[in-house]
Order: sequence, then C-alpha cells, then structure tokens
Amino acid sequence: MTHRRRLKQQVDNQVRRMKKAERERPNLLAQTVYLGTLGLVMVLPIIGGVYLGHWLDSIMPGSPICWTLSLMFAGIVVGIFNVYFLIQNK
Repeated sequence: MTHRRRLKQQVDNQVRRMKKAERERPNLLAQTVYLGTLGLVMVLPIIGGVYLGHWLDSIMPGSPICWTLSLMFAGIVVGIFNVYFLIQNK
C-alpha cells in the first residue's frame, strides 16, 4: 500500500511541476524583448566606443584611426561581458 501512495505522490508532484512550468513559460513577446535587450547591450558599447574614438581621433591630428579601433575593440569586450552577465542573471 505504501508503494501506491508514494507513486501517487510522485505523479501528483510531476503534474504540479508541469502545470507550473506551463503557466510560467515565456510568451513570444517576452522572448522578443529579451533578445532585443541582448542585442542592445552588445551593440551600444561598440557604437559608443566608435563614436568616442572617432571624436578623439579628430581632435588629435597625429593618429588617423588609432583611438577608433582601440575603443571599438574595447566596446566589443564590454558588450560580450554585458551579454554574459545578462544571461547569467536570467
């Protein structure tokens, strides 16, 4: 008799977990917003680095694109870390 009770309890727990997972499943809009956020946290540091580097290159006549490339790569690194930390916190 205890085997049946234990089996029934396990089945009930599985059913509850499945119903909870179905209720908490993200919809298409939530997934789209999340992917858009991932894209923004990756692209914005790169664009910011390029603009800042271009501005620094324009006020320093000796370096043609040195600051632009350096800050673009720094923006790529920052963007990768942003995406990593955003995924870890989800």
